[in-house]
Amino acid sequence: MPLSFPQNQTLPTMQTFLSGSGTYTTPSGCKWIEIKAVGGGGGGAGAGTSGGTGGTGGATTFGSSLISANGGVGGAVNTTLGGIGGTASLGSGPLGVAVSGGSGTGVSTSGYSGAGGNGIFGGAGGAVGGTASTTGIAGAVNTGGGGSGGSSASLADGSGGGAGGGIQAIILNPAATYAYAVGAGGTAGTAGTSGNAGGAGGSGSIYVIEHYGYG
Repeated sequence: MPLSFPQNQTLPTMQTFLSGSGTYTTPSGCKWIEIKAVGGGGGGAGAGTSGGTGGTGGATTFGSSLISANGGVGGAVNTTLGGIGGTASLGSGPLGVAVSGGSGTGVSTSGYSGAGGNGIFGGAGGAVGGTASTTGIAGAVNTGGGGSGGSSASLADGSGGGAGGGIQAIILNPAATYAYAVGAGGTAGTAGTSGNAGGAGGSGSIYVIEHYGYG
């Protein structure tokens, strides 16, 4: 049988925030909202002598101390450990889960840079190098994935950046407005001597699904 809906049901709507900051306004008649959010990913380290450390991703927030998804830490050059993933937390009121982002990987002995960490939306930049000297791969836009490190012919490769922390939560009886901010991706580590730059971290995002019930 085909699906059918009561005539008085209002179907869900959604607002998407992919950069910057501002004020979210709850639509009239909305009974509860479902939020998915991720912080910015850390940038991958640059390769080569004195390669630069990747930047830490920005925090994504929604409401005053309600939802916080912190950015991942950037990778460093020629280390066996990548940048750690960002933490996440829920304040009093929202119901849901807060998870840390995945950490980036360190430099391998086979001449590859470290890969970025994956967050709740994936998006990590993959490891590069081997027999080639290559610029790191950026984390995918709006996923909070970490960027990968750059590679160098001298094997002084960069480690990957950590992913931003993630949130999936609901808020019952939402307020009329909430302040929000979307975390930017961490900057790519600069190239050192005889090396290449890392990949930038993926930017964060917020998705708000609005539920109305039956009118």
